[in-house]
Order: sequence, then C-alpha cells, then structure tokens
Amino acid sequence: MSTELDFIPPAKPIIGTEEREAVDRVLASGMVAQGPEAAAFEQEFSAALVGGREVVAVNSGTSGQHLGMLALGLKPGDEVIVPSFTFAATANSVAVSGGVPVFVDVDPETFTLDPAAVEAAVTERTVGIQPVHLYGHPASMDQLVEIAQRHGLWLFEDAAQAHGATWNGAQVGTFGDAVMYSLYPTKNMTSGEGGMVGCASSETARQVRLLRNQGMEKQYANEVAGYNNRMTDIHAAIGRVQLGKLPAWTATRQANAAFFDAHLEGVVTPVVRENASHVYHQYTVRIEGATAAERDAFATALREEHKVGCGVYYPTPVHRLETFQIDLDLPVTELLAREVLSLPVHPSLSELDRERIVAAVNTVAKAGA
Repeated sequence: MSTELDFIPPAKPIIGTEEREAVDRVLASGMVAQGPEAAAFEQEFSAALVGGREVVAVNSGTSGQHLGMLALGLKPGDEVIVPSFTFAATANSVAVSGGVPVFVDVDPETFTLDPAAVEAAVTERTVGIQPVHLYGHPASMDQLVEIAQRHGLWLFEDAAQAHGATWNGAQVGTFGDAVMYSLYPTKNMTSGEGGMVGCASSETARQVRLLRNQGMEKQYANEVAGYNNRMTDIHAAIGRVQLGKLPAWTATRQANAAFFDAHLEGVVTPVVRENASHVYHQYTVRIEGATAAERDAFATALREEHKVGCGVYYPTPVHRLETFQIDLDLPVTELLAREVLSLPVHPSLSELDRERIVAAVNTVAKAGA
C-alpha cells in the first residue's frame, strides 16, 4: 500500500454544482455580456459587503483600481501614498492612471500602512491614500481617515483580499471615498475573474460606470474617453452564488486560523488587532530572523518533504521592482519581504490537512532552530 501523501495546495478555488448551474442558466438565456446578472450582483454585493454603497462591477480588481483612480480625479503628476509591501497592482493602478505612487512603510504586526509613515509622506502634490487590507486584516482606518480629512485627501481602499473584514465593527470599504474588491479565482470568493468598485458618492459611481463602458451609460452617447472593462453576466452569475457561500467560508478560514494559532511553534503567527476582524485570505507567519534564502529553504522543505503548499507574498517590495526602482529606506517592508510565509488556510482543508500543516511547520522550524 502506498503511503505517498497528497499535496495540500496553498489555495483552492471552490466551484460547485450551483455555480455551474448559474452559468448554464445565463448561457441558455442568450444574454452573456453585461446585463441583468451583473446588475443583480452589484446590488447583492453592496448589501452584503459595502454597507449599501453604490457598487460597480468590472472585469478585474486591477481594472477596478484603475477606474477608481480616474473617477476620483487623479491627474498626471498627482501623488498617492501606497504601501510597498503589497502586490504590484496597488502601485500600478496609480502609475497607469498618470499619478505617482509614493511608497511608505507598514506596521510590523498587521503588515498594513503605518499611519505615522503616511503622515510624514504628505506633500503639496499628495491627493490620496491607498491603504491595503493585506491578507484580510484591515488597515488602521480610523487614523488614516483622520489624516485624509485633515489634509483634504481622498481615500481609496484596496480590499482585494478582505471580503467581509471589519474595523471597529464597520466593514472595510465603507471608510473611504472608494474601495476595490478583487474576484480573482484564489480570493475568498470569486466570479472566475472580476472586481467590484464601491463608491461613497453617486457621482464617483457614475464616473466608474462611464469609464468601464467606453465612456457611455446610454448606447452611442459617449461622454468621456473610456475603456471596455465590463463584467459579463457569466462571471456575475458565478459571483452571486459565491457571495451566498462567503459567510460560511469565512468562518471556516477563521476556525482554521485559530487552530494554527493554538498549535504552531517556532514561527510568529498573525497578529489580529482587538478592534479588527481578520478574514484570512492568507495565513501569513514570519520566520523570525531568517534571511530570504533561509525562509525560501523553509518553504521548500514544507513543499518537498511534507507536501504542504505555501507561498511568499511578497518577496520583492514594489518600490524595488524593475518598473519602479526607487531608492528608499523602508526597514519593516524589507524585513517582512525576507521573513513572511503564507500557509494554506482555505475552506477545503480537512482536519487531517490542518494537523499535517502544523506537524510540518513545527518539524521544519525545530530542525532550523
């Protein structure tokens, strides 16, 4: 009898019978482009996750960031303060919109924007702040809102990884002038591919609608130069089903995280602020004191010796990517890029999977001690 262990993937999209039936329903209707499913998805997403704010469906999270920046009025040369410890799309959305991303450091415990660093980076050219609710933990929104209001800046939340997370009891996405959610396959819920832009004002929402559809709300009545960033009804139908499953999946992610918190040894487990609710898009530990090579060796041992998938998000700070190449001193960002490692936390984990992950991490940590 073989004793070969099954590989535990670091992420696993869950697509069930209901999603397939929803797609079949749309295909049978003949209305596969943006239509009634997308409109219904916007309304349901708004009610469930964005406190009733107007929501506009788009074809990706990155499109949502881009169009949101333009809708908020970003102009060439305008500065937007962003973290460097994040996925490149956060800064790319500023750059492709003509603005200048200003990279600042993050909090060493929550991995989100450091409000003191944001304050220090404000100049006369600053127009906005783009906090990232990284891995599913909210940024310090009360402090960031205060900074934005005091300096007359807009606030655009990047909630790509934080569906349903809360700060002081309020949902992320309800603090700023706009918010972007990603619906990529590995996110906490998916539409196959897609994104959502939640807007604090009807005018911002209208601008996003214009920009996503070639600059028009009515056919051939083009008002601005726009894009083709629409969400199809096929994708929206998948997203509507997934939205209904999200609360149970979030509870499972949180239960998996609690199990890891209680049993992992030799690594620094995620910090959750008392006033925060973490939705664990990623369960990210730190290999304290490790070099990047040592962290990578830890990850290799998990994958190859224990068949436990894992990922490094993100190994290179955005300001050091070839697209930006800015000489900055961001010590916390550099530290985290060397030490972080994300473990499987998705809802498909079995009890045996969780036990295997704990045993593997503890074994590798002990061997490297």
